[in-house]
Amino acid sequence: MKGVYVLFLHVPFSLSMSVGGLGPIQFSSGYYAYVGSALGGLEQRVGRHLSDKKKLHWHIDYLLLRARLVDVVAATTEERKECAVARKLAEKLKSVPGFGSSDCGCDSHLFFHPDFHELLREVLQVFKSEGLKP
Repeated sequence: MKGVYVLFLHVPFSLSMSVGGLGPIQFSSGYYAYVGSALGGLEQRVGRHLSDKKKLHWHIDYLLLRARLVDVVAATTEERKECAVARKLAEKLKSVPGFGSSDCGCDSHLFFHPDFHELLREVLQVFKSEGLKP
């Protein structure tokens, strides 16, 4: 099944780390939502993110070395909705510039909020506005 997904990550303390070609990034303590697409299959893509044994390829791979994955929201769709979701989240949430968006025109695909429930609420609201059913 093709689709769009959001990984929810927790960073328990502020940290600075190098993220691929982006270089060093400062991450505040709190929760992050990473928007991705799975045009080759949702289960395979999310499964890759959950795996400890993978080559560091995407920006999110680097963050997953230090952050804890706490939840996933996904929806099946034949349309490419990843950027539409990211643009709407950017209207309401703080983002990490350039993260996860080197292959599109978005400012970012990684969003921050100190409160998990507020972050989840924003993501679910955007999914609903895009006609996506988690």
